[in-house]
Amino acid sequence: MKEIEDLLSKSRRFLRTAELSLNDEDYDSCASRCYYAMFFSAEALLLTENIRTSSHRGLITLFGEHFVKTGILSEEFGRALRRAFGMRQKGDYATETLITEEEADDILKMAKSFVKEAERYLKERDYLMEK
Repeated sequence: MKEIEDLLSKSRRFLRTAELSLNDEDYDSCASRCYYAMFFSAEALLLTENIRTSSHRGLITLFGEHFVKTGILSEEFGRALRRAFGMRQKGDYATETLITEEEADDILKMAKSFVKEAERYLKERDYLMEK
């Protein structure tokens, strides 16, 4: 499905941007890009169940219900998505820099793991072409 491939491509691109932001010491932007990399991956996963949502909180809830609570993916990924959402909120809307280098580095590692796990799941079910 092209839409799923496009979402994963966007996730990968946002991970690269997050790395650049981390290296540039822009920790707020790093956290924001990490969240969106995870968001687009979760959106791709939900599409495999024909589920769409128009809100961030809705996506987080539906991801938890359909992929975490069912045991398809680890609880770690549900926690990571919720944590990244909170960090993105701080990074995007607070007036001062609130995300530390350590937090940004940690969320980047989690986001890479999240996207990799989403790709694995989608490839196993033939939603993505092998690259």
